[in-house]
Amino acid sequence: MIGEERPAIELRSVDKAFGHTVVYRNLDLTVRRGETMAVMGPSGSGKSVLLRLVTGLVRPDAGMVLVGGEDIVPLDEHALRPVRRKLGLVFQGAALFDSLTVAQNVAWGLREHYRWPPELLRKRVAECLERVGLPGTEHLMPAELSGGMKKRVGIARALAPGPEVFLYDEPTTGLDPANTRRVCELIQGLQAELHVTSVVITHDIHSAVSVSQRIGLVEQRRIGLVVDVETALRAPPPALEAFMQGTSREGA
Repeated sequence: MIGEERPAIELRSVDKAFGHTVVYRNLDLTVRRGETMAVMGPSGSGKSVLLRLVTGLVRPDAGMVLVGGEDIVPLDEHALRPVRRKLGLVFQGAALFDSLTVAQNVAWGLREHYRWPPELLRKRVAECLERVGLPGTEHLMPAELSGGMKKRVGIARALAPGPEVFLYDEPTTGLDPANTRRVCELIQGLQAELHVTSVVITHDIHSAVSVSQRIGLVEQRRIGLVVDVETALRAPPPALEAFMQGTSREGA
């Protein structure tokens, strides 16, 4: 388990560039154990890169990325495997495998990391689908699912191995209000029931304030500010207020 006295996730003085494009410069971020933090920012500001840094899919040019107090930057792929078992990643657009059934998609992480007997595997898949409100859908193919159902299958797949940290990449993008609300309720419920840590990358301020305890804003290639949700609603700092007004106008 991630040590209770240590942050679940911590980035210290992280730099990251792709060629001549600088994404982050001197990025610092601390995500406390058991909290849900929303990370917001303009399109193209590198929010999804943040999740790739945390999972070790992208390595920083400088700085430290700590998961449960362990710096993952020096780790090779083999050493990263036990770290990644702690992380459940929910991809933007769900990213289901089109050629696999719902059950096979949900079981994918379990098959990747564990050697469970078939009956236990089937039971766990059924439990996870029940938890996201999709019981009895094991036999369906992704093409038979609505956008909201695909998102929930993606959450079930992340849930199946029992991660300590959930990483959500734009979990409500493209969803109608009813499905957006359902996904937000799932994120809230998982944190409340399982006491997991969650990082939610989103551009939707309404989703951010409904699921998180704190909000971080990406600006000028770093996390420019972090505020609790009560402050964001009552007296948002000027940069966050400008961002909120901008996204409200975009959605109008």
